[in-house]
Amino acid sequence: MNNDKPVLAIETSESILGACIYFSDEKYFSASVLLKYSHAEKIFETVEHLFKTSSISAHDLDYVAVSEGPGSFTGLRIGMSAAKGIAYGAGKALLPVPTYEALAFQLSKTFDEGKEFIISNKLNKDEVYYAKFQIKSNSYIFVEDLTVLKNEEFVSKCNNFTVFGNSSLLISKKLNYPLVPDSLFIAKWAVEFGESRKTFDYDFTEPNYLKKIITKEMQK
Repeated sequence: MNNDKPVLAIETSESILGACIYFSDEKYFSASVLLKYSHAEKIFETVEHLFKTSSISAHDLDYVAVSEGPGSFTGLRIGMSAAKGIAYGAGKALLPVPTYEALAFQLSKTFDEGKEFIISNKLNKDEVYYAKFQIKSNSYIFVEDLTVLKNEEFVSKCNNFTVFGNSSLLISKKLNYPLVPDSLFIAKWAVEFGESRKTFDYDFTEPNYLKKIITKEMQK
């Protein structure tokens, strides 16, 4: 990262819309919106608010980082489209950030060495996105790779591990927060791990849905 230039980070993988302009751990500007079905309406308003508050424009950015999923199909499309538009308009690179890894990185700043935990959000009424991580060296490693599981298999794998994400409702009545990474950690993951993921190939950079989207037309 060019230390003189900030990163814009966008997170829209689930119900919370988050955005952050990140200069450093000592200087950043972030905002979040929790309002049902509002991502498309609020995303540019939120980003513009951050540009105004931080006294910069898109042309001052180093690049635009965006949460790539897995997550809500609609939310990911909105976030990716907005990030592409901002990056393309300013001539900046796009950097897709794996959502579950950004959350694991965020949790690594909270838990002790060796802690194992699961990140899982619902895909549909029968399936969940699933990954298991372990804290190692103030960061994270995969214990089980990101995949899609049937609800029953997911429940059988939990075995008293802490589950972050709305799939935790399948094993208890309690939601374990955070459900998704803070936009700050979309930015921090990008800075720490994302250099090789920068791209100007806006047309062919897509969200990671993990599972093929089956539309009504495809089912006919």
